[in-house]
Amino acid sequence: MAEEVDFIIVTGMSGAGKSEAINVLEDLGYFCVDNLPPALISKFAELCSHSNDKVKDSALVIDIRGRDFFDSLFEELSKLETAGFNYRILFLEAATDVLINRFKKTRRRHPLAPEGRISEAINLERNKLEKIRGAADKIIDTTELNPKELKKEIEGSFVKNTKKDQITLSILSFGFKYGVPLDADLMFDVRFLPNPHYVDSLRPLTGEDKRVQDYVLKWPITKKFKHKLFDMIDFLLPQYIKEGKTHLTIAIGCTGGHHRSVTLVEKLYEEFKDEYNVLIKHRDSDK
Repeated sequence: MAEEVDFIIVTGMSGAGKSEAINVLEDLGYFCVDNLPPALISKFAELCSHSNDKVKDSALVIDIRGRDFFDSLFEELSKLETAGFNYRILFLEAATDVLINRFKKTRRRHPLAPEGRISEAINLERNKLEKIRGAADKIIDTTELNPKELKKEIEGSFVKNTKKDQITLSILSFGFKYGVPLDADLMFDVRFLPNPHYVDSLRPLTGEDKRVQDYVLKWPITKKFKHKLFDMIDFLLPQYIKEGKTHLTIAIGCTGGHHRSVTLVEKLYEEFKDEYNVLIKHRDSDK
């Protein structure tokens, strides 16, 4: 009976969007509990598995608000595994300056900063959450995400689908000048490719435009790189599936995130969208 129950553990940085995430999961049909003490996880799982309604999908927000109770999280997760329950960990994070601004806007205190020193509390929280972040099945950096985009990310990761082994790919283009994405599993730098920025007629366009794509893809070095990249990803995906990975984020970056990275991401999407559940995002193309 235990194997029928699927749990999502939602955790991460305070202010990174856990409340929004749990609302999305509730809309997807998950039975949701916010701020559950970790010591109650295994007891909650037993209740779900023996309930008359057979609660199969549950999402639990467990974070630093639990204070000393949070330290028992891994012990409780081990109990879940021993009892045969399936669980996945969703970790939400964001850049420090963004978290500070969010706290200032809401005028709420950070749970580790009763005196209001937010920056120190954020650094302390990152250290406390380092281990659980390393164990996460899915990490979402909400720095650049609005609620609608966060919803799309979560739906892409946790809506059950019929495509290959239910692995979801998030393919992201970005500009190095704006910083690297924190949640990338694989990251590729394509700044060595010929740059449409120096072609006057192409500079205002992005890699979503066929004229830019034709320019980027016409060079022998691009053709060779594209072949090697696609072949490697095609090889890696089944290996990640065997490992039990349910989500993979691939980030491709160029200088500004307008032309070369966008082109390669568009082509990756075309290549794998029929075989896998693929999400696509151009983080910096409109900057």
